[in-house]
Amino acid sequence: MSPTATELPKIHYLNAAYGLKSWLLTTDHKRIAILYLITVTLYFFLGGFFALLVRLELMTPSSDLLRPETYNRMFTMHGIVMIFFFLIPAIPAIIGNFVIPMMLGARDLAFPRLNLLSWYLFMAGGLFTLYVVVVGGVDTGWTFYVPYSSVYSNSYVVATGLGVFVTGFSSILTGLNFIVTTHTMRAPGLTWGRLPLFMWSLYATSLVQVLGTPVLAIAVALVGIERIWRVGIFDPALGGDPILYQHLFWFYSHPAVYIMVLPAFGVVSELVQTFSRKRIFGYKFVAGASIGIAVYGFLVWGHHMFTTRQSVYAGLIFSFLSYFIAVPSGIKVFNWTATLYKGSVSYQTPMLYTFGFIGLFTIGGLTGLFLAAMGLDLHVHDTYFVVAHFHYIMVGGTVMAYLGAIHYYWPKMTGRLYPDAWGRFAALLVFVGFNLTFFPQFLAGYLGMPRRYAAYPEEFHLLNVMSTAGASILGVGYVLPLIYLLWSLRHAPLAGPNPWGARGLEWQTPSPPPTFNFERTPIVTDETYEYSLEEEEVV
Repeated sequence: MSPTATELPKIHYLNAAYGLKSWLLTTDHKRIAILYLITVTLYFFLGGFFALLVRLELMTPSSDLLRPETYNRMFTMHGIVMIFFFLIPAIPAIIGNFVIPMMLGARDLAFPRLNLLSWYLFMAGGLFTLYVVVVGGVDTGWTFYVPYSSVYSNSYVVATGLGVFVTGFSSILTGLNFIVTTHTMRAPGLTWGRLPLFMWSLYATSLVQVLGTPVLAIAVALVGIERIWRVGIFDPALGGDPILYQHLFWFYSHPAVYIMVLPAFGVVSELVQTFSRKRIFGYKFVAGASIGIAVYGFLVWGHHMFTTRQSVYAGLIFSFLSYFIAVPSGIKVFNWTATLYKGSVSYQTPMLYTFGFIGLFTIGGLTGLFLAAMGLDLHVHDTYFVVAHFHYIMVGGTVMAYLGAIHYYWPKMTGRLYPDAWGRFAALLVFVGFNLTFFPQFLAGYLGMPRRYAAYPEEFHLLNVMSTAGASILGVGYVLPLIYLLWSLRHAPLAGPNPWGARGLEWQTPSPPPTFNFERTPIVTDETYEYSLEEEEVV
């Protein structure tokens, strides 16, 4: 373990320049990551506020807190904000932006100005969404299903769609930047077979962002065209086909699930090897699984459409492919478990979030197989079973990994440690609160409770009370890290360059790193995650 530094580096990326202008016009990838961190955190708590209103409404069977139309707006805004402004950008735009050049031994990303432009596009798309929040919201659900969204809704569909459309360009530019950087800016000796697994995951994610996001942009643009000019695209009354929209939307939105969860896989791979003091078991299989998920993710969108007029033969094919994509995900879980076996495991805060991710994602993945079976999917389609499954993947998976990554890289970002006891307590609260919130929804959904209703039969009352109670615990677990991480900026001990004893070029720089990361280009001679026997005995 590296000794704790007695003082911060004199000049680093945080104090290299001062003033608002130096931040708003920066091309330093680390500062842009901090800008993303601030804005994405604000959107996270905004989306959480909408979720709070939804759970408070569902505490009782009758619609007594919110009117049904207001309730529709709340769950719609929750979904839009959390998916497009938190889950998709969180790990790539914050953690990826911060560490990718350092992981590769580079001074910055390939296109620094394009990186800054991506943040401004993200902000512009977010402003449209905030405008919608202020003026009354949108009530179509985050999926914008037609013809309701394209013709009949009286809410602010066009403004919301424009926000998502603009934000999509931010995602595309970020993915393009990561791809080019990975190909052209690796340090000498850093071959593809030595890339950190976080890099493999973000590379696969970037491919999906660049190839899939334009399809969503096309679908949202067509919704706006039909809504404004009454062109018959999706509305049957105008000669359109609503199923066409579902094909376009899910062709992007199922790969978008992997935009959200593939970076989480990479984070967990980094944390498992650091806190077990072992090289990842089956490195090539884990890296190949990331690319396999990215490729096969484009082939399974039809399992969202089993209840449409889709051909039963197409349904069989999509069902088979949906089962098949579980294989690379299973490879990762098995390999993480094999890495932990007989490892020197330390139970610090990032590792607790890693354990939470593995358990919750496994449940989410297994319940996904239920939805891949046509017969079961017909039974639980549009019920709270789907809500629970989605949140076990996205919240139990992506958010747990994101929090693990923030705690892991916080010393590198700020040069400060944080109170690990509070971190472990927050991780426990998040795990308990999450399961109490969403596991009852599996039961409610299987018993037939439909989603997106403000009122429900009384037999589901107890399960909803449990969910709301769990959401309260979960909310406390999310607020705690915000408090003690901000506290750590002034009061916590200094971290030193490598407080975890981790492997990787990013841990060879001071904490916080200098503006250009490395004084001279490093040369890589070791395999990824190599831990010597002597080090394993000492740790």
